[in-house]
Amino acid sequence: MKAWDEIFRSGGFPLEEPHRSIAWLCDLFKKRTFRRVCDLGCGTGRNLVPLASNGFEAHGIDLSAEGLRRSRRRAGDAGTWVGLVRGDMKKIPYASGSFDAVICIYAIYQGTLRDIEEAVSEIHRVLRRGGLAYVTFQTLRSHKYGQGRKIEDRTFVQDHDIDCSHETGIPHHFSSEDEVRRIMRAFRIVELELEEFRNGDGVRHSHWQVLAEKG
Repeated sequence: MKAWDEIFRSGGFPLEEPHRSIAWLCDLFKKRTFRRVCDLGCGTGRNLVPLASNGFEAHGIDLSAEGLRRSRRRAGDAGTWVGLVRGDMKKIPYASGSFDAVICIYAIYQGTLRDIEEAVSEIHRVLRRGGLAYVTFQTLRSHKYGQGRKIEDRTFVQDHDIDCSHETGIPHHFSSEDEVRRIMRAFRIVELELEEFRNGDGVRHSHWQVLAEKG
């Protein structure tokens, strides 16, 4: 995707450290003797490479060729292997039941509600029975909620750079807890928690963190 190629190339995406959940997820996946894990919307590999470094067969999918290039370089610097595919999370290019776990962190909500629902359906398809999905959604408490041009209920396209993330023109959907539970209804929800923090400028970031199991 050209917009994300430019974001990654310019250094505009501010997140380079692994998400705070990764160490916990690695421990959980090891306890369940998982082997194959997919990072959906892997970007520059900040979560993908730590999975590989922890011994998992880690596969990353992203629309951005530049993001995948940086993921490959990050994996090389870490001395580990990752499988990388350029693809759309609404049409995951893997066979049904391919993975023990799928993670999708700070990515699935960059689209319309229908886009999200299609992506979640694909996550369910590529997981094996008993596999786990870890997905984050933006909440209605996010500082970005209501910012920009409304294109449908709770979905807005930013018309200016709100927080130096260079995501102008990219749609963002915001979900209530009830909506998240409805979207994830094909799964058994193991945990659903609210993650909130403020950056150095005092701006609030707010996400639903969902751990769900395929029955």
